[in-house]
Amino acid sequence: MKPLLMIDIDGPLNPYAALARRPVPEGYSLHRMRPTGWKEGTPLPVLLSADHGAELLALTARYELVWATTWKDEANEWVAPHLGLPPLPYVDWPSMHAVTADGTYWKTRHVVDYAGGRPFAWVDDEISDLDTAWVAAHHPGRALLRRIDPWVGLSRADFDALADWAA
Repeated sequence: MKPLLMIDIDGPLNPYAALARRPVPEGYSLHRMRPTGWKEGTPLPVLLSADHGAELLALTARYELVWATTWKDEANEWVAPHLGLPPLPYVDWPSMHAVTADGTYWKTRHVVDYAGGRPFAWVDDEISDLDTAWVAAHHPGRALLRRIDPWVGLSRADFDALADWAA
């Protein structure tokens, strides 16, 4: 059974922090979206790179891709088509944005629960050393937690590290 690749959108695929810069970063296109919860004002600006879709599809030889994003199933409607990805399974968070007593990221326990002991890699812009330590202590399988800079998004080095880890 292949390891899971848990993919956050905002940060890794949508380097939202780069929106503060002009122009749009090379290789990205600006999309205006209105997912559930984004009802007021202008549509949500989302930066996406079609190259990321090709890179993720290449990783399907080694991984089962899973959305690990607050977009949940809407990632398949709003993001996947722009990246050329098929519909993917997603983590259906039982609660979102909760504060944890130990300072770990609110997604961490849910990602581990979803993995169910399977090996997994997880890309997210809010992963910290606390999360890596928590996963090492509570997940019986192999795990790679890779923090992605929200100013940059997924890079060649990230895709290489994911491929090497799964090999």
